[in-house]
Amino acid sequence: QVQLQESGPGLVKPSQTLSLTCTVSGGSIATTSDYWSWIRQPPGKGLEWMGAISYSGSTYYSPSLKSRTSISRDTSKNQFTLQLSSVTPEDTAVYYCAGDRVLVTTTPSYRGQGTQVTVSS
Repeated sequence: QVQLQESGPGLVKPSQTLSLTCTVSGGSIATTSDYWSWIRQPPGKGLEWMGAISYSGSTYYSPSLKSRTSISRDTSKNQFTLQLSSVTPEDTAVYYCAGDRVLVTTTPSYRGQGTQVTVSS
């Protein structure tokens, strides 16, 4: 059974870089044919797919966030990481890490519990 757990700071100041890590257990991010993604949900809004990294290390980003987003991985720790630069209060959201065989989906097969990130000075 694949399980995902997000970790990182819950409060980030405007203009700084948000950094979150997802730790995966029960499956390898480097050997399965899944895409490992980040999804977020701002308060009162719907789910937004942000980007993903494949089992081979290729990265894919939402066009609206591409200029500020970077996803990387550490296969030795079975973790992948999200970095979102130049954050504003509009980036306040619950952030989820996820896994699925479909690249762009907001209803993935596997998903972490989510972590609240607030952007505020």
